[in-house]
Amino acid sequence: MIVYRAKFDRAKDGIGVTFPDIPEAITCGFSEAQAVEYAVDALVTAFGEYMKRQLEIPRPRAHTKGTRPIALPTLAEAKIRLYEAMRQAGVRKADLARRMGLQKSQVDRLLDLRHRSRLDQIEAALAKLHKRLVVNVEDLPRAAA
Repeated sequence: MIVYRAKFDRAKDGIGVTFPDIPEAITCGFSEAQAVEYAVDALVTAFGEYMKRQLEIPRPRAHTKGTRPIALPTLAEAKIRLYEAMRQAGVRKADLARRMGLQKSQVDRLLDLRHRSRLDQIEAALAKLHKRLVVNVEDLPRAAA
């Protein structure tokens, strides 16, 4: 699970959210729930831009005082891991498309963090890079009583 730490700053007009590790990811919400939802969206947007510009995805730092964890959606994480595997192997989108017998536009969608790709497609792409997708189930933290 990819988890980044977010700083939530309350103001009278809402809750601002920033990420120490991802300075481009800035958002705000009117409620706690909305701020968390928008925080996830801000991360997805920032990482989509990193991928578009062929930049390395920054690794999250350890716990930072005064921050809260924000986890990326599982599908977005799978796509980011595919992107990282491609970068590590020096494989471009066109190369992966050839290996998979697909059009480059289909690989573009596999890497689009907003597109609802199927996990089996991501698994097939990773297999062409001699990688496999591993899924883990974890307990959610219990709410304080």
